[in-house]
Amino acid sequence: MEYFKKAVDVAYQQHRYVYRTFKRCFDLIACLLGLIILSPVFLVIALAIKFDDPHGPVFYEQIRVGKERKPFEMFKFRSMCVNADQQRQKLASKNEIAGAMFKMKNDPRVTHIGKFIRKYSLDELPQLLNVVLGQMSLVGPRPPLPDEVKKYTKFDFQRLDVKPGCTGLWQVSGRSNVSFDKMVQLDVDYINERNAWFDLEILFRTVILFFKPNGAY
Repeated sequence: MEYFKKAVDVAYQQHRYVYRTFKRCFDLIACLLGLIILSPVFLVIALAIKFDDPHGPVFYEQIRVGKERKPFEMFKFRSMCVNADQQRQKLASKNEIAGAMFKMKNDPRVTHIGKFIRKYSLDELPQLLNVVLGQMSLVGPRPPLPDEVKKYTKFDFQRLDVKPGCTGLWQVSGRSNVSFDKMVQLDVDYINERNAWFDLEILFRTVILFFKPNGAY
């Protein structure tokens, strides 16, 4: 397929010490400031989640696979019912995207407030803490689930050569409307072409998506 024309230049990426140092410093400063500035938004979302479902937790922790296939706990605002993970297996046949990823536009597990915060990607905000902890970066490939990784091809594993991101080229290029194979190639393209200006461009396009969503669900 046309998506498999480019692979990651591993040798080049391993020697980008200045860029990686800059990226980490920028991530840390930006996320610490973001957590302070966005604290009122966190409070409003937390109250809305509790009002919508008083018996469930505000935050949701999920095991994801990061750089070099290392698992970590990723934080999100809870946008689904409490037993969503248990229900996923029953919905497997209704997956609407081909490849090693599960997506369902009208997922019955999503709560009322969950639909809103997922549409505007507000459920992802707690991942700023993952960035501070060094498990993620502001910009990078989407961190996959362990079950998704089990279905990866050798080409797909290239997504795990770098830290996963809160946002990335896939998210600003159509997100849920993009096929899995295309998502992988977008991530590979990002890894090969990434630089400080490219990261800033993706962050800027991500901010725009808060006001003009592009297919997140």
